[in-house]
Amino acid sequence: MRPSLRVDAVLVQAVIAGALSFSHLHDLAQAAGQHGWKAWAYPVSVDLLLVAAWRRLRSLRDTGASRNAAWSWFAVALAASLGANVATAGLLDLNDVPDWLRILVAGWPALAFLGGTLLVHTPAPEEEPATEPTDPEPVREQINEPEPAPALPPAPPAPHVPPALIAHARKLADAHRASTGQPMGPDILRARLGVPAPMADAIAAQLA
Repeated sequence: MRPSLRVDAVLVQAVIAGALSFSHLHDLAQAAGQHGWKAWAYPVSVDLLLVAAWRRLRSLRDTGASRNAAWSWFAVALAASLGANVATAGLLDLNDVPDWLRILVAGWPALAFLGGTLLVHTPAPEEEPATEPTDPEPVREQINEPEPAPALPPAPPAPHVPPALIAHARKLADAHRASTGQPMGPDILRARLGVPAPMADAIAAQLA
């Protein structure tokens, strides 16, 4: 399917209006004594000043800076374009242009150059630097002293071992050493005597 050709009415209107204004400026410049390429350069100069002023207005719109200078140059360029359109509508005899109009046309290049230079090369206002937040007062670190370790519960007292049990354990230990060549440990002693581990440890300590 071939795409349909869409014609923007606003764009067409802008092209027609620009062409007519361009032609009127050319005719006025030529009538004021500017011939050849000079007459064609005047419409370009007026339109460029309009564009430069409009771009400057847009760039200053969100900065909050004064736009009076940009509006002034935009009004100058618009008056030049509008004046040429009105002058060539039959209100002015192009065969007998007055001297003051010849002076304005002859002085336009210098005026347009000045306006374009000021619009393009005037630096944009610098944004105010953001205020840096003041550093809060340093928080003094509290040195926490280590808490004392909890006291360990006292060790239980060593169990009382009867002397007879110690004598019997010694005989068992001697027999174990004679048969194995190694001393009898607390675990073997506890198993042979059938006593709790604390008592076996206490007996083994006395046999050592």
